[in-house]
Amino acid sequence: MDKLREKMGSLRLEADQAQARADEFKAQAKTLEQEVLTKDQEIKSLSYRITVLETDLEKAEEALQRAKATGDKQASDGQESEALQRKVQLLEEEAEEADKNLRETNEKLRLTDVKAEHYERKVATVEAERDNWEKKYEEIRTKYQEASAELDKIQAELGSL
Repeated sequence: MDKLREKMGSLRLEADQAQARADEFKAQAKTLEQEVLTKDQEIKSLSYRITVLETDLEKAEEALQRAKATGDKQASDGQESEALQRKVQLLEEEAEEADKNLRETNEKLRLTDVKAEHYERKVATVEAERDNWEKKYEEIRTKYQEASAELDKIQAELGSL
């Protein structure tokens, strides 16, 4: 009789521990899902920034081409040519800077994609583990109920003796 009570106490403790662990995994899954949403927003933001930088780069390159063409036409005028050369130089520097920003942004986007994939895999793993713990909890609960029913039956039999 004491062994059965010890077993039931052990089963109760195990069921409580399994439930606590399942709750912990649910909270961890929610946290990871929030991180994935944050990373998705960051990806969208960086994608938009890439589009803007590409547009700026195209405009700068077009302006550079126009400035070069204008510079060629006005080569005879020394002061104007010098001003255009400075403008060309500035536009080239801006184009280089925009290109550098584009490369950096693309790298950040790639890293963010990798992180997002990592977190998605981590969420899937945690959810699978949570499901496994929930299944174990249900099995333990069923065993507990069976043991409890058996104890009640034994007590009834002992009571009738």
